[in-house]
Amino acid sequence: MATAALVAVALIVVFTRSGGSGGGGDGEVFLQAADKSGPDPFTESTATDSSTPPETPSATPTRTEPTNVTRAVDGSAPGLYGGTRNVAGCDVEKQIKFLRANPAKNDAFAAVRGISSSDVPAHLRALTPVQLRMDTRVTNHGYRDGAATSYQAVLQAGTAVLVDDRGVPQVRCACGNPLKPPVALKTTPKPRGDSWPSYRPQNVVVIERSTVIINVYILYDPDRDDWFSRPSGDTGEKDKKTTPPVNQPSPSTPTSFSEAPPSKSPEPCPPTTDADQKTSPCPSSSPATPTTSPPTKPETTTSEPEPKPEPKPEPETADTTTTSSASLDDAPTPDGSPAS
Repeated sequence: MATAALVAVALIVVFTRSGGSGGGGDGEVFLQAADKSGPDPFTESTATDSSTPPETPSATPTRTEPTNVTRAVDGSAPGLYGGTRNVAGCDVEKQIKFLRANPAKNDAFAAVRGISSSDVPAHLRALTPVQLRMDTRVTNHGYRDGAATSYQAVLQAGTAVLVDDRGVPQVRCACGNPLKPPVALKTTPKPRGDSWPSYRPQNVVVIERSTVIINVYILYDPDRDDWFSRPSGDTGEKDKKTTPPVNQPSPSTPTSFSEAPPSKSPEPCPPTTDADQKTSPCPSSSPATPTTSPPTKPETTTSEPEPKPEPKPEPETADTTTTSSASLDDAPTPDGSPAS
């Protein structure tokens, strides 16, 4: 059963960023359903595997934890992500084609990612298509009036995303938008946008960057109620059936989150009034702050076999390993009932 095998780090995280670079200056958090492109997309949807109702593990805080915390999961935790075996959740080549056809959007995308415009295709091809298994907080980016904008968002479980080799979502495939880690709001969050029955503010998680390079992802397939492995950067062609991951009972120490929980239910966005639909009244966003240089990798190593002689930047062997992880014993079964 998948219910006993999901492995995730039970961290309680404090956001260290603040300010306007992540949008949400008025305290707004935009909820985005998995199957909707949302406002101000960079591209047409390239998602190919986000319509299946997701299996959503519970991330409800334990009784000893305060209610105003946001749980975090380590990006390398086996079972954190899902998908369909031998099916890429995103069409990377289609995303590249869309951006090539619009150089201004390609430039804006590259600026958010902190890379040169000519490196966008290689950057996208190095990412791995997966599906979120939990509602996830991020900084999303739209494209409006010739420039990238940014806003705080919660992506629904089941959303197709591209993740990097540290397990962090980089692109939302339903809109082609680049993603970044979330930014803490200074005021009580005001949820707006889409809503779904399983949404609970206390169940939203943040995905933390892994300290090790991920060579192989262990993914859950909700269609088959089964597990498979996918090499990092692969689009499903090398997927292999695998055994469920083994739980690692080493939870981290809880820490209070500096952002107050939302005090009300999500408020739907008003309809777009622009006849050409070039702008949208929701979410309110701020200009994105371009990354001036590519992010540097931490000086950490992976516990994997010696690298092959060819000058590849990432080895292609060994499954992901996790540190400080714990089993989510209260994850629901595929039919939605609590685990026994």
